[in-house]
Amino acid sequence: MQIELPNMNSFIEESLGRAQDQKNSETDDQIERTGTLLTATSHIITSVIGSGVLSLAWAIAQLGWIAGPATLLAFAFITWFCSALLADCYRSPDPINGKRNHTYMDAVKANLGGVKVQLCGLAQAVKRSNCFHKNGIHAECYVSPSFYILIFACIQIVLSQIPNFHKIWGLSIIAAVMSFAYSLTALGLSIAMVAEKGLGRSSLTGATIGVDVSASDKVWRVFQSFGNIACAFTYSMVLIEIQDTLKSSPPENKVMKKASLIGVTITTMFYMLCGVFGYAAFGNNAPGNMLTGFGFYNPFWLVDLANICIVIHLIGAYQVFSQPIFQFVESSTHRKWPENYFLNYEHLITIPMIGQYRLSFFRLACRTLYIAATTFIAMIFPFFNDFIGLVGGIAFWPLTVYFPVEMYIKQAKILRFSGPWFWLHLMSSICFVASVLAAGASIQGLSHDFGNYHPFKNI
Repeated sequence: MQIELPNMNSFIEESLGRAQDQKNSETDDQIERTGTLLTATSHIITSVIGSGVLSLAWAIAQLGWIAGPATLLAFAFITWFCSALLADCYRSPDPINGKRNHTYMDAVKANLGGVKVQLCGLAQAVKRSNCFHKNGIHAECYVSPSFYILIFACIQIVLSQIPNFHKIWGLSIIAAVMSFAYSLTALGLSIAMVAEKGLGRSSLTGATIGVDVSASDKVWRVFQSFGNIACAFTYSMVLIEIQDTLKSSPPENKVMKKASLIGVTITTMFYMLCGVFGYAAFGNNAPGNMLTGFGFYNPFWLVDLANICIVIHLIGAYQVFSQPIFQFVESSTHRKWPENYFLNYEHLITIPMIGQYRLSFFRLACRTLYIAATTFIAMIFPFFNDFIGLVGGIAFWPLTVYFPVEMYIKQAKILRFSGPWFWLHLMSSICFVASVLAAGASIQGLSHDFGNYHPFKNI
């Protein structure tokens, strides 16, 4: 490996020039945007279809044949509709010719400002720091998953050195293919089980009180299933960042709306098939995770292959969710301390079989610390269903519904108490209530889990 040593004078000149560029203009012209409808759709599918799809049979089992699919379709429509609103907020004040907002927080700041920017940042931090739990590695057996989480974290430390969101499109496409692979595997196994053993014991209203659950558990599980389904559709926190990778022609908002429609449609089809056939196979006793929650054990090779696909998908999904927060932290520090050597200088190195790479010690340290923090959280809280419900409950309403609705109302200058204003706020209010109920149910489930859990046991 060859390293070019830095020249301090050239470094200072480069830093001052970069600071002046940031001060006087946007970085639009400095970024080569090559994103297309295909890459945007792949990013969406990668971020939406996590292994949480494998918990949908459990969610439908709590709601039954009528309310289960209806709830899934309702959240799908809300996600698509609010994503279309959010796509128009990428540029402000005009959705076609306005100034670009490179991140979700930039869009909130440009359209709403004030304390809502901090609230948005808090909601994003909750969602991203728990990325492991939406796409979690969890096994219902006597071996702790901590060792495998550590291996996963080591891989992420290496991949996190990819400079920015624009450079991970290939990884995102591979991850999207993997998500289809394990979803189809679970679907195929469900169909095979129905063909072999017939329909599992099920009902129009889901788990039966007095037979499968108590009355109180039935209520909590119904609310928790709302959170599971909501979390399964959440990707709004990275929508603006995905849109920022698109070419400026055709207009980014139009391409993003098409990508959202395609992505949500494909996702809903898979969710419906996996959830419905999973419930048909297992009935009211559907496991929390079809592949690892005592769901399928045979054929072993096919289950193992599906789990390998899950891991590969998670590698890409983690980067899709993490890259935006990496860039936010790094761009903020660059703007605040433009002349700091450690924060700004990149060492040009030559890596065998890869070529030249610009190594930033600040980027290496910052991103490694972030991965270490999320790894620690994943190791001490490996409760698959409850965390999916909790994260879905906390993050779905503000990021998917509230901020897109409020930004669109302000940008489109919708009159207060007008028809559109009323219906948009009614939808937001209903989603808020559902999110609160889902979060409450998940907290109740977590309190039960903690009573029997010993962190870091058998690492």
